[in-house]
Amino acid sequence: METTELTVPGAGPDLKGLPLRPPGNFKRPSRFSWDSLKRMFRFWYLKLLRIRDNPHNVAMGLSLGVFVGCLPIIPLQTVTALVLAFLLRCSKLAAALGTWITNPLYAPFVYYGMYLLGRTIIPVGKKEFEPEELTLLNIVNLGWDFLLLMLAGGIVVGLVLAFLTYAVSVRMVYVYRRKRALRIKLKRSRPR
Repeated sequence: METTELTVPGAGPDLKGLPLRPPGNFKRPSRFSWDSLKRMFRFWYLKLLRIRDNPHNVAMGLSLGVFVGCLPIIPLQTVTALVLAFLLRCSKLAAALGTWITNPLYAPFVYYGMYLLGRTIIPVGKKEFEPEELTLLNIVNLGWDFLLLMLAGGIVVGLVLAFLTYAVSVRMVYVYRRKRALRIKLKRSRPR
């Protein structure tokens, strides 16, 4: 490792020879790291498990968010999930987190899959969707038939994923809270 000396005009001899980089095994943080992504997922996972509501409401909110996240209403997914969570009296935070099942990184692939599924369910005309030509003008030209196909595919996928999400998440929250209660009980029962 090469060190560059810091020389400040008029400074005493005690500042000469200082390295510009900190000593030791210093690594500059990169823009993307798997560790930071893993930390972010763990943060939201624990945040979901620690919501102060019963496991049914947390799982219901999450599955509602997943269902709404599968619908082709991408600018309104979170708002729709929050309104439905308020009406159904389930966890609003879990519903908002569930909508991120279709995040902007892979939403076009998910929507294309929903379109293909909707096309097999509802045979509406000969509307063709080419992902290479995904422009707003093409989508507008495809019209309501295209939206109907995506909506049908999204409802089918959303219902399946919502049921699976509920089954897994209600058990996950219940087990986490049981283990946490056991840890607290053991900690309190230890002699000091």
